[in-house]
Amino acid sequence: MTSCGKVKKNNVKEEVSIKEVSAKDILGNSNYSAMSYGGYRYADHTIEPTMDELKEDMKILSAMGIKLIRTYKLLKPQAANLVKVISDMKKEDPNFEMYVMLGAWVDCKNSFHSGDGEPDHNQENEENAAEINRAVALASKYPDIIKIIAVGNEAMVKWAASYYVQPGVILKWVNHLQGLKKEGKLSKDLWITSSDNFASWGGGGEEYHVEDLNELIKAVDFLSVHTYPMHDTHYQPEFWLNQEGFEGKTDLEKIEISMLKAKKYAMMQYESVKKYMESLGLDKPIHIGETGWASFSSGHYGNTGSKACDEYKEALYYKHMRDWTNEAGMSCFYFEGFDEPWKGGDNSGNSEKHFGLLTVDGKAKYALWDEVDKGTFNGLTRNGNTITKTYNGDKEALMKDVEVPPTSEEWHANQK
Repeated sequence: MTSCGKVKKNNVKEEVSIKEVSAKDILGNSNYSAMSYGGYRYADHTIEPTMDELKEDMKILSAMGIKLIRTYKLLKPQAANLVKVISDMKKEDPNFEMYVMLGAWVDCKNSFHSGDGEPDHNQENEENAAEINRAVALASKYPDIIKIIAVGNEAMVKWAASYYVQPGVILKWVNHLQGLKKEGKLSKDLWITSSDNFASWGGGGEEYHVEDLNELIKAVDFLSVHTYPMHDTHYQPEFWLNQEGFEGKTDLEKIEISMLKAKKYAMMQYESVKKYMESLGLDKPIHIGETGWASFSSGHYGNTGSKACDEYKEALYYKHMRDWTNEAGMSCFYFEGFDEPWKGGDNSGNSEKHFGLLTVDGKAKYALWDEVDKGTFNGLTRNGNTITKTYNGDKEALMKDVEVPPTSEEWHANQK
């Protein structure tokens, strides 16, 4: 959907075509590739990215063809600043397109032991209402940019022991936002969801199959589902350790077979959610709200563990996820554009710090080497650096850090 407007540029009024699109137009549309975004560049999470740094990142992501980004919370200034930056960039260039799935952080009472006792998963944090209000205010101010609100991030999955809530809390806020749409206080085209692990959406055990979840699936406009085969190379390693098909194969072929298994594993988790939803007699769109593969780990996923993490496997997974979701007509908010050093504690080798497709200093990991060759990043910088390749573009050097997944025997021996 387009409309024409007059934009003054160089003292000349020019007719330009301004796109007006809704979440329904964007989600599942391969012309609107999606990415999860966090712009924190330092180990100190209190150091907010500047407006110029946010603009720098939007230029890089836009050059890659990303037009839809996901943020996580409004408790800190980054997301609100980011939307302002995008708005300013659109005014400077009406052809610039970037849309947002705005995250509203929701958690339980005493989350992260912030209160007087243990996390109480049956009561919500008193601050949740203020967070939802922040999301409403921002979505009302920037309806041309914010096309989706996601209530909570992995807020229902029970392994999030420091903060998870019961599905009824998410349902309450989703219904609140849907009500504001009906009242005309939010755009009727704004889509509402929650972004959570596949298990939380009914794809896991029966402990998740509660009536509030069923009502939540009815209430959302789509299901935003997380799937992380990389993590399960440690926690559910059976698919990863299976040596079937390895006979007579080279090490490189074994790795490629393993990454296809990871793709199929992600597809299986998606199908488990779809099956549960359909068992309720419902048919809602499902999109991948988060998935990714770290390029380095000194822990569970490194050379003494499942040997999952390196840039080569990350690149294969990225391609597999884009190919699958594009073919299936789904959006995939790939996690993530840039490494974030604040994640995962003090250990520099923690995998959580290495999920980006680009490093903090603007080096493109192997997944994006072709983009460097094509000139995608010409004229763009990050942290004052032009966008160049990791390993100085030496694939032979990169491959020295790539290992075949362990046999079951090797893996179990390393767990002792």
